[in-house]
Amino acid sequence: MSDQKEFRGKTFKKKDEIVNRSIAGETILVPIKGRLADMQRIFTLNPVAEFIWKNCDGTKSLDDICKGILNNFEVDREQADADIRDFIRELLKEDLITEV
Repeated sequence: MSDQKEFRGKTFKKKDEIVNRSIAGETILVPIKGRLADMQRIFTLNPVAEFIWKNCDGTKSLDDICKGILNNFEVDREQADADIRDFIRELLKEDLITEV
């Protein structure tokens, strides 16, 4: 939990060039370059990742998102913090979100 402060209170927003779709009960993210989908970089989200993604709207802090996870999923605070941290790092690495 020592590195959870890395993102504490921060707010992120999805980049406009990312399209998300629900297909057969799964949510996928597809980056768009120009007018073409980047089919080499498609991401499938589990339910917690989908919740985080949907809430990266530029208004909710990661603390707010964590509270939402705790209210909507059977997970403890430590696991919710770890899930958020890991997923936000991955989204930043793939350039799918930006800090507001």
